[in-house]
Amino acid sequence: MPAQPGSPPGGGSTPQRDTKALLLRGAGLVAIAVVAGLVWFLIRHDSTPEPVAQEPVKTNPFDYKLVEGPNKSTDCAAKAYDDTKKFFQANPCSALARGLYTVKYGDAKALVSVVKVSMPTAAQAAQLKALTDQDGTGNVSDLVRDGTYKAAGAPKVSGDQAEYESRVTGTDVTIVLADFYAKHRDDVLLKRIATNALDLGADLH
Repeated sequence: MPAQPGSPPGGGSTPQRDTKALLLRGAGLVAIAVVAGLVWFLIRHDSTPEPVAQEPVKTNPFDYKLVEGPNKSTDCAAKAYDDTKKFFQANPCSALARGLYTVKYGDAKALVSVVKVSMPTAAQAAQLKALTDQDGTGNVSDLVRDGTYKAAGAPKVSGDQAEYESRVTGTDVTIVLADFYAKHRDDVLLKRIATNALDLGADLH
């Protein structure tokens, strides 16, 4: 059959259709390029703010106020008594720092002695803690006992009613003694005050 007027030879598509297809294909490629460019821009210019480091929350419920010290020495034997003094005579310490704090909680007020002893070796530090943990073996003199702190009404934190706590960290031994003013009694609260005060050893430089 002879070709119809207006139809290209061989039955191929018209130039108009080829042009439309090319235009559609080109528009699709342009759209893809635009989307890709937009995604890349958003990635490079992310407006999400950087996370801000949060300060650690303080968990210690007590506000300790330094009232004496830090008192520093390297002669632990001269600052100790009883069996603890003998221990230091045979095992001299590297450093000694003593501080005295007051803390209020409700209607109670306590006086807290914090002592940090640095020994040459971790083994000696462990031996010192084991010694002072026992009753009747003496201790490092606190700043009330040796007369350094003379404030009126200060309790004797080395007395029988005082709370004792200790901690060994490597070659350092922290020893805490605490007691209430005005003969106030609350054994549970006093133990909490003394236990939390162990962290103050790190501040005695």
